[in-house]
Amino acid sequence: MFPKNAWYVACMPDELADKPLGRRICGEKIVFFRGADAAVQAVEDFCPHRGAPLSLGFIQDGHLVCGYHGLVMGGDGKPVSMPGQRVQGFPCNKAYPVIERYGFVWVWPGEAALADPAKLHHLEWAERADWAYGGGMYHIRSDYRLMVDNLMDLTHETYVHASSIGQKEIDEAPVKTRMEGEQVVTSRFMDNIAAPPFWRMALRGNGLADDVPVDRWQICRFTPPSHVLIEVGVAHAGHGGYDAPAEKKVSSIVVDFITPETETSHWYFWGMARNFRPDDAELTASIREGQGKIFAEDLEMLERQQQNLLEHPERALLKLNIDAGGVQSRRIIDRLLAAERAVGAEAAA
Repeated sequence: MFPKNAWYVACMPDELADKPLGRRICGEKIVFFRGADAAVQAVEDFCPHRGAPLSLGFIQDGHLVCGYHGLVMGGDGKPVSMPGQRVQGFPCNKAYPVIERYGFVWVWPGEAALADPAKLHHLEWAERADWAYGGGMYHIRSDYRLMVDNLMDLTHETYVHASSIGQKEIDEAPVKTRMEGEQVVTSRFMDNIAAPPFWRMALRGNGLADDVPVDRWQICRFTPPSHVLIEVGVAHAGHGGYDAPAEKKVSSIVVDFITPETETSHWYFWGMARNFRPDDAELTASIREGQGKIFAEDLEMLERQQQNLLEHPERALLKLNIDAGGVQSRRIIDRLLAAERAVGAEAAA
């Protein structure tokens, strides 16, 4: 159901401040911790002695110590020592490739030999001082692909987010879907409309009038395995919309990294990167708070949707033109899964 030979966001750096972190990713139980050089390490969250979760232990001298009987585990998955015992014959744990970059910790849950740092999704805005980022994380009890569907079709904003970013013009504006290599792009442009509450707040935050007509845009980009980045913004009407000069608009990138946990649950890392007033910490906090409330509304809808789908597995779902982005994204995921299965079958033969 989820490709494993890919980079997923595992956690944010502050989750690894002073103790191990256990997290299931793509069905794999993994424990993350910082080694002696502060580099993030990741190994199977299973003590080879009695099967206790290593994530319930602690870190000592750059090693992970099991909190049950004191077995010491290295970041390479090899047992190092244990009080009064010889551990040389103990089986090794699986170790996972990890990269800390762009303000996130990324993990490759599949075949370690295939992990290529060059395949990590490049985030140009995360390396630039003229951009600011604020975000958070939710645990959602639904198939991660439902979140991909949700983000690649923003028609739901009119209904789920009526008090913040939704407006009827989203329904009325045509949506276009296209492929750019292995990337799916859906776009919607709305001209000469009123800005909804969230965007009025953003206009004020950038020192712009919030009571004038605006041009609004939404450009959603799905990149495998499950990343969705959305260019969003509004500009004072009549100044070029998406291409308006910076002093006439507020624009940003909605960041959505969706990491499968199980077949019916996922970790959702959300945030917004913006290139206006990047040094304004108060504005960052305000936008983050607003986004957090918006995404909490998605959480309830997706979890209830998942319950319905589990209760009615025989029901066929409709596919409309607004679903094209999600449909194309799922086709890419299916191709990746088929390729991994073929490689596994070949290896087993």
